[in-house]
Amino acid sequence: MTVTEAVKSAIGLSSSPPRSSPPFPLPIAAANKAIAATREQMRDAKLPIQYRDSCANLLIPLNRCRYEEYYLPWKCETERHSYEKCQYEEFKKRVAKMDELRAAKGGERSN
Repeated sequence: MTVTEAVKSAIGLSSSPPRSSPPFPLPIAAANKAIAATREQMRDAKLPIQYRDSCANLLIPLNRCRYEEYYLPWKCETERHSYEKCQYEEFKKRVAKMDELRAAKGGERSN
């Protein structure tokens, strides 16, 4: 397939029948529903222990993409965005849990 044919098929102008899979990546919400990475996958990806959390399944492909693209900042944007969104959602869960604990103590702080 030439570059011209690839562009035409991407915007829907090709004469060939449409592909069964979409020519764009899945939405970020679908990526967040992925299964958590196993300890073996995290070990094989050489993730530092502090990054082995519930978002590690998104960090592994992000680090692989960064390595393959020579850490260029405009590359791997979708992977980075999905990882950062996962981190933010986890932060919001921790804050909500802390607010629940603080409310159970009558508004007292633990420190």
